[in-house]
Amino acid sequence: MNEKQGHNILDTPIEYLRGVGPKRGDVLRKQVEIFTFGDLLEYYPFRYIDKTQLHRIADIDPDMPSVQLKGTLGNLQTHGEQRMQRISAAFTDAGGDTIELTWFQGLTFIKSALKPGKQYLVFGKPVFKFGKYSIVHPEIQAADEETGFDSRLEPVYNTTDVMKKNGLTSRGIYKLVQALFEKIRPTDVTEILPDDLLEEYRLINRFNAFKQVHLPADAEEAKHARHRLKFEEFFFIQMRLLQRKQNRKTTFHGFVFEKVGEVFNHFYHHQLPFELTGAQKRVVKELRRDTLTGHQMNRLVQGDVGSGKTVVALLTALIAIDNGFQACIMAPTEILAQQHYQNMSSLLAGMDIGIDILTGSVKGKARRNLLEKLQLGITKILVGTHALIEGTVVFKNLGLVVIDEQHRFGVAQRASLWEKTDEKYPHILVMTATPIPRTLAMTVYGDLDVSVIDELPPGRKPIKTSHVFENKRLQVFEFMRRQIAEGRQIYVVYPLINESEALDYKNLMDGFESISRAFPMPQYQVSIVHGQMSAADKEFEMQRFKRGETHIMVATTVIEVGVDVPNASVMIIESAERFGLSQLHQLRGRVGRGANQSYCILITGQKLSKEGRVRMNTMVETSDGFKIAEVDLKLRGPGDIEGTQQSGLQNLKIADIVRDSHLLQTARNAAAHIITADPTLDAPQHQALKNYIAAQNSQTRSKWSKIS
Repeated sequence: MNEKQGHNILDTPIEYLRGVGPKRGDVLRKQVEIFTFGDLLEYYPFRYIDKTQLHRIADIDPDMPSVQLKGTLGNLQTHGEQRMQRISAAFTDAGGDTIELTWFQGLTFIKSALKPGKQYLVFGKPVFKFGKYSIVHPEIQAADEETGFDSRLEPVYNTTDVMKKNGLTSRGIYKLVQALFEKIRPTDVTEILPDDLLEEYRLINRFNAFKQVHLPADAEEAKHARHRLKFEEFFFIQMRLLQRKQNRKTTFHGFVFEKVGEVFNHFYHHQLPFELTGAQKRVVKELRRDTLTGHQMNRLVQGDVGSGKTVVALLTALIAIDNGFQACIMAPTEILAQQHYQNMSSLLAGMDIGIDILTGSVKGKARRNLLEKLQLGITKILVGTHALIEGTVVFKNLGLVVIDEQHRFGVAQRASLWEKTDEKYPHILVMTATPIPRTLAMTVYGDLDVSVIDELPPGRKPIKTSHVFENKRLQVFEFMRRQIAEGRQIYVVYPLINESEALDYKNLMDGFESISRAFPMPQYQVSIVHGQMSAADKEFEMQRFKRGETHIMVATTVIEVGVDVPNASVMIIESAERFGLSQLHQLRGRVGRGANQSYCILITGQKLSKEGRVRMNTMVETSDGFKIAEVDLKLRGPGDIEGTQQSGLQNLKIADIVRDSHLLQTARNAAAHIITADPTLDAPQHQALKNYIAAQNSQTRSKWSKIS
């Protein structure tokens, strides 16, 4: 929060606040990263307890979450022996009605602090038991005749056990916040949003937002404060992303692919064995437009498994070749790299285009020959794994980099591919089969242009999905036999959350044995693939299945990305409740690659959590990856979804991209408007904005150094 030049009271170390001191200061730093007064301002309550109403005992209803009462305390009575002791007292309000108050802890303090016959305010949850109401461990304070009752919404803060042991309960944090607002003035909090923005979006000023989020007089005040602070949080994420995008356009000059030439045209008109879908054509045109601008292309293409992203990537690579450039395609696993290489080689068969594959298993003389061909420009398309980013891999003229399933590569790994050319930067095409909800795409990939292939090739039949409990396993086996008799192949997938988990491994081997018994040799052939096998053994089993030599492949999720077997038309997922929605959707996408009707059967235990039921129902009801991704986002939250660490979403303190998605779009529009009108933020009305962003960037860099 270093938004002012010079010292600002908000930069004061937290231990100097009344009620903190060195010990609690240390706890706040280590537990919740509160280093300064300013950090405490941004430690927001997650809900409020309504203490604006005074209730009558006669009106109490057991469904009430809490009540606030005013009345007179009766005599304190001790019950039970030693550790089993408790204290109770009757509490009578002005209407003459009575409720019992009970304490099990802090009994010595209760006896000394509370005076029978005196008026108190009591707050707590009413419980109806044995025909009467009681409140256990109520909050209690002397009733002040002048204020009548405690008229406020009380904020509730997240705390940890360590914090509670050090007196930093939710109430303790609340007292610190009150102490902070006794010290600071409106002038200590610089307004960082321009006046016209505040006016256009009806946002309250920053000081009032902080004060009213922590100390609201009523629900309306809390609502306006939270709205302003959520907008601000989203707005700065979008400003950073859009500035990065803008900066790339002005700083990173890209090669111009001037023509669509002979190579592309020959392939498109004579080699391509099928008609492109409308969505594929649209995306190819978007990519073509990007490569004409003179700026480095940075585009994310997302589409479900089987929507035809690879062909789009190949067509773009052929445009690069027509303009004298090389292209490379980087995949996260050797299996997937092999598949891309084989698919592209067969599509390009008969055309004189050098295409090679480079993975960790290409060694010795073969590797030296390949690297030489690459440097001479004989190899036009290089497919590979992260082996492509090694320093020894030198291109003659790299113009296009395609990255498949990009969330599996670190930012630094991707950047090292850009550095394979001098002066200008190769165009970057990122592909993912993980459908990303619009709100997440706007934040995680907000600095990329996004294209969506939202159409499956013609002739593909929707996969029929069903959910069965494990007591129906024999019926599932019978269904498998009928499918094999019709010449189909089957995947049976087991969860292996962690390769070292003995129980998971045992389940997999038990499953393999029971399937081998139900499908005996020589009539049936069953193969197995899991993470503890060597790469060569895995590849051997995969190829046997691909050639149709085995009927059933029992596997862990190693097959999630990779194997493309058109004849495999049944996917059986064991313990499906242990998989996330996006993983279930990815696994289902491994079947349905051919013209036959395909099936996905989800087998679960009898006891399903509420969330597990939602996941199974979603899979049965829809095959739309984007709908599934939206449900997944609602169930898991953004923190668990891959890629979010890079976007600042992990650090959201008050906004929620699911619940506040409309506000996210509003904030992006506002940020885009400012960046378009004033890209460098040099206008006088944007100075506070510019200083704040610079301070935030340096604070992010220095924050890690503060954490011992």
